[in-house]
Amino acid sequence: MSEQRARSTSRGGDELAVGVVQCGLGDTREANVARVEAFVREAASAGARLVLPPELFEGPYFPQEEREEAFALAHPVAGHPTLERFAALARELGIILPVSFFERAGQAHFNSVGVVDADGALLGVYRKSHIPDGPGYEEKFYFRPGAQGFRVFETAVGRIGVGICWDQWFPEAARAMALGGAEILLYPTAIGSEPAEPDNDTRDPWWRVMAGHAVANAMPVAAANRVGTEDAITFYGSSFVCDGRGERVAALDRREEGVAIARFSRAALAEERAGWGFFRDRRPELYGALVAPDGDA
Repeated sequence: MSEQRARSTSRGGDELAVGVVQCGLGDTREANVARVEAFVREAASAGARLVLPPELFEGPYFPQEEREEAFALAHPVAGHPTLERFAALARELGIILPVSFFERAGQAHFNSVGVVDADGALLGVYRKSHIPDGPGYEEKFYFRPGAQGFRVFETAVGRIGVGICWDQWFPEAARAMALGGAEILLYPTAIGSEPAEPDNDTRDPWWRVMAGHAVANAMPVAAANRVGTEDAITFYGSSFVCDGRGERVAALDRREEGVAIARFSRAALAEERAGWGFFRDRRPELYGALVAPDGDA
């Protein structure tokens, strides 16, 4: 287990203690869910009150190929067995759990996260907005893009913004969550090697882009990835929590299973965020190109 104390240390009972879970997920649903639950319990026992598991942790990363039978893995929110299990776990441990799952809603399918509060209540569901499509990451075959925009959830430990994997490469998503009042940005992830480009290691750019979100929005960022080789992809782990200056204050390596925990003071983070002036000095009237598909304002 990796644990460090961030630059903004706890004071006055306003601690935000966040943990990320990293593990192999190439087994059956029951084995994977039990493994993630065990690591969630480990993080909670070490003091984490917000614990982030990886993306689509119920099974192997099925979007590597386009297979019609894989749609049977999806389940509606109502009565979802893993959501219900983790809601009970959150209530038992008094923690917040963003739970990644394959959602079926009528005839549509989504890559979703249900945010469970410390009392076990489901606060809502975020549906992945940016859907990748490339060798080994054939997600557009399975998932419709979410249409509700970027959400911020008011939880027992503060306001959290949640994106999903490919969302983490887009600064607009991070800024939208920050403008919505987020105090920390969370990204459950499934990312690793590129089957069509075996020499293309994206781990460091993946780190850097999220560190940039942390700096530009003056708030911590956490990402939870899987490890191990599943078919053509070797997932590179490297899950981390970084502070508002983009420094990784807790992290795991490319192969290890475990949890990484970082602790922050919400008051100190808010003070530093206001001090930078990034939100004071914004010029939204000049940003029209950001909402035009071709960049033509």
